[in-house]
Amino acid sequence: MSVTATGPLTDVSLAPEVRAALEASPRLVVPTTREELYRLALGPDGGPTFTVEYDVDGTMVPEATVTRCRNGVAVNYPEDYMRRRDPDCMRIADDLPTDKPRYRDTFGAEFDPVRSETLAWLADQELVVVPFKAGGPTFGYPSLAIVPLNSAFFALTLVDLQGWVTFDEIGPYTPRSILYVAPPFRHTHFGGRQVVVHNRSRELHEVWAYNLYPGPSAKKGVFSVLLDIGEQEGWLTAHASSVRVTTPYENETVIMHEGASGGGKSEMCQEIRREDDGRILVGTNVVRDEPYHITLGETSSLAPVTDDMTLCHPSVQKGNGKLVVADAEAGWFVRVDNMTSYGEDPAFERAVIQPREPVLFLSIDGVPDATALPWEHTLDSNGKRCPNPRVVIPRSFVKNVICEPKEVDVRTFGVRMPLCTREKPSYGIMGMMHLIPPSLAWVWRLIAPRGDKNPSIGESKDVRKALKHGGMVAEGVGSYWPFSTGTKVAAANLLLRQIVENDRTRYVLTPNQHIGAYKVGFSAEWLTREYLARRGGGRIQPEQLTPARCSLFGYRPREIKLDGQQIRPTLLQPEYQSQVGIEAYDEGAEILTGFFRAELEQFLTEDLDPLGRRIIEVVMNGGGVEEYEALTPMYV
Repeated sequence: MSVTATGPLTDVSLAPEVRAALEASPRLVVPTTREELYRLALGPDGGPTFTVEYDVDGTMVPEATVTRCRNGVAVNYPEDYMRRRDPDCMRIADDLPTDKPRYRDTFGAEFDPVRSETLAWLADQELVVVPFKAGGPTFGYPSLAIVPLNSAFFALTLVDLQGWVTFDEIGPYTPRSILYVAPPFRHTHFGGRQVVVHNRSRELHEVWAYNLYPGPSAKKGVFSVLLDIGEQEGWLTAHASSVRVTTPYENETVIMHEGASGGGKSEMCQEIRREDDGRILVGTNVVRDEPYHITLGETSSLAPVTDDMTLCHPSVQKGNGKLVVADAEAGWFVRVDNMTSYGEDPAFERAVIQPREPVLFLSIDGVPDATALPWEHTLDSNGKRCPNPRVVIPRSFVKNVICEPKEVDVRTFGVRMPLCTREKPSYGIMGMMHLIPPSLAWVWRLIAPRGDKNPSIGESKDVRKALKHGGMVAEGVGSYWPFSTGTKVAAANLLLRQIVENDRTRYVLTPNQHIGAYKVGFSAEWLTREYLARRGGGRIQPEQLTPARCSLFGYRPREIKLDGQQIRPTLLQPEYQSQVGIEAYDEGAEILTGFFRAELEQFLTEDLDPLGRRIIEVVMNGGGVEEYEALTPMYV
């Protein structure tokens, strides 16, 4: 259906040049239902395949293909580069405070002429316009997206993530954010690179997306909007998942898990993986090729609360010392790279293979009018599986999902750890679980170290080189820093205030991938979740803890028992693994400590909260865990 900018958009307050572009469009479509938008995503003929292409200097360049499947649409990109988020795609076009690269500094010119060119190009296109609420239907801020009609799958991704809403439901409004999509500009203006330009004012956050992979714009671009609003209003959107864990004895604990990309956020909401015989593989000693199993008869039940963007909005806080969280999304952008065959996650498989309504797949090998399967990933040009296949799944499709805000009992932080042995020492020395004072929890979140083999984004050459040689890379404040358009110190102060105000919270570190010489995948995280829930909100008495050898790890449990089975002590103290030893452990601790000190220097400015300065000084001076605890006592 074609409309005019004076129809459904009459009561939307828009800048004159934006309204003029919409009015000039040869066809303007405002879908009235999600079903209508889904049909638009299949192209003018409704499938079975449709190529999204654009005129670039007289040549039609394909950007994506859309395949009609029985259970949804499979979107694929011809370029490997477009199948994951470029970590260096954000550019800031305004003059508000920022630590991110400004457009003028990168491209040697102001953004305004390109903004005008983009609006002129959109004015010549058939367009689909959809309203959405940045931050989800309940707490979100009324916003707008303007997308070329032949890229309707992009608009579908956006509204599936943020929730379907109509102009009538929102009523007259001034958009708090507007997302514009102009794919061919990456070729004509930006050398084929993904570029997302943020143009902020105190009233409006514009996101100009010059690529069709939704990760940096429809997904993380909306995250940027929420962080910008929160920085102005004094609250945070955390980069975290959260889950209510109910033990076999019906004790409930809400755990919020943070960490850099690949740090285990999605996995926190997944069931513990079992072998065919029902045992749980805790890990495999890589040197001896020796697996280590335990047996748990019954594990806790899981009810996901949030998946990735966790809203800590002031309207839901109770002021009782516990952080209250709600989901900032109505749908989840689930990475399925760890699904390689049938039966690995039956509940999720059932939800997307036989969905209540068709869903959207990215980098999944969809066959026309066949069922798209989440473990059949598109192959990259090197013949290997794309490391970033995705499924956009509505929250309502997720088993046992919780829709109301919940109080957080424990905040865990996950870190991808490399293999550490005597022969090849590394920082992969974190034990299975560490309890840390709030001040140390803040330090870990300031840096958000990102380990090797991160599947979600394309790495720069410098990052790949650092990781290849056993180094570390900081993802930055809260691990949401890659999406923030503001300043690091402002974000650090907000995060510290949140941690200090919610002093009835326990903080835990947990590794994934490796513990010393053991390959553990995500089993340490899953078993830590189980143990904390069985302890009743993560309650562990001080006499059950002892300082870790590396003070950045705070305390470690003296022992961990699950169903009467004691976890191997060497998984709690990797320095006593025969393949690691004290010397390799200490070398790894030096790598970690040196990296932390180097990264923390940038925060020591006049704008940093005085408490934050004192905490960082403890790190710089090699202080012990008791010094961190003196600054911010642990909740027991």
